[in-house]
Amino acid sequence: MADSARETREFIVGEDEAGLRLDRFLSGTVGELSRQRLKALIEAGEVTVDDSVRSDPALKVKAGNVVMVTVPPADEAAPLPEAMDLAIVFEDSDLIVIDKPAGLVVHPAPGNETGTLVNALIAHCRDDLSGIGGVKRPGIVHRLDKDTSGLIVVAKSDPAHQGLSAQFQAHGRDGRLERAYVALAWGVFDRPAGVIDKPLARSMTNRRKMAIARPGTGRRAVTHYEVEAVYGAGRAQVSRMKLRLETGRTHQIRVHLADAGHPLLGDLVYGAGYRASEALLPPAAQAALNTLGRQALHAAVLGFEHPLTGARLRFESDLPSDLEALCSVLAGARRD
Repeated sequence: MADSARETREFIVGEDEAGLRLDRFLSGTVGELSRQRLKALIEAGEVTVDDSVRSDPALKVKAGNVVMVTVPPADEAAPLPEAMDLAIVFEDSDLIVIDKPAGLVVHPAPGNETGTLVNALIAHCRDDLSGIGGVKRPGIVHRLDKDTSGLIVVAKSDPAHQGLSAQFQAHGRDGRLERAYVALAWGVFDRPAGVIDKPLARSMTNRRKMAIARPGTGRRAVTHYEVEAVYGAGRAQVSRMKLRLETGRTHQIRVHLADAGHPLLGDLVYGAGYRASEALLPPAAQAALNTLGRQALHAAVLGFEHPLTGARLRFESDLPSDLEALCSVLAGARRD
């Protein structure tokens, strides 16, 4: 992994950023570093506010504050290499696109220190992974939930990491990034297409969950949806949907659909209240849903501009066999 010199960056807090936590402010300005990585830098004394070292990530910043963060050279990745069969969709010297199976954790975390995509990438790429993401997340620009399948891009060089991070930070507003998902959700929407624009924040009752935030708080989250088909009837109706993200927040699709009253099939975190509806499905659909054993969500389309060459890249992923089987039995039980 290439070494890089320590770099100090300076930012001035704007009026609309006043009151943010220090780590949140930095996560919105240093797009290529994760919030956890920035929190660690703050606690290590690498961040100053108005020339004073501040080691509390929860410090509230004020308009006009001058915030400086020193990014040390990237560390060698601590996770061990583990050889795995990866579904590589595209690879060059700067990046690699993987079709991630459901059940594969993206990066090491407490309780998942091994067997992750990062472990597999270290074995596959050897020293060719960007170190900007920190020890636990070399090359990781974005992530998918463990039980979400589909396309993910990983940076192999620091310039690629910076360029990809800028595109994900813009959330597609500049036209460079495209992300689309296929999902199965309970019930039928009032309109066949629409936009869910509701901010998200950590749940106050369960810090492992996200929740819809009060107006004026949280982080803006926008999901565009289109209903492609409706299966079944009555309380057992299921909508097959195409979803496009305008922002990329943690659990965004899952929370937005659950709040709309249409949680994802198989989502035990945000759709537990719909367990009774499973019993109303035809037996074959119940069996397919049990076999799925996860939320019915697949990252089907990923498009972006190559950060070094400028070439437009776009990839599509077919539904994995477990989700395709569920769609097939639901479609077979369709009632018009």
